[in-house]
Amino acid sequence: MNKIENDDTRYFIELSLDSLTIVRVGFDQKQNLDKGRQQQADIHRLFLTKGQYNKFVGRCENELRDVLDT
Repeated sequence: MNKIENDDTRYFIELSLDSLTIVRVGFDQKQNLDKGRQQQADIHRLFLTKGQYNKFVGRCENELRDVLDT
């Protein structure tokens, strides 16, 4: 399934506050992201620009394969 990328797309990294590890890297439409409020108290969502996201994924794609949304 291909995700839509447009002006409403938000790119993010989700971190576990307990272990300070990355639990998810992805993007979605801002309407689907709970208006920035995180539903899980032990997860922090860090938003990135599209350029930052692409550079991060490009550099770390192999290491992120388990947490990268596709």
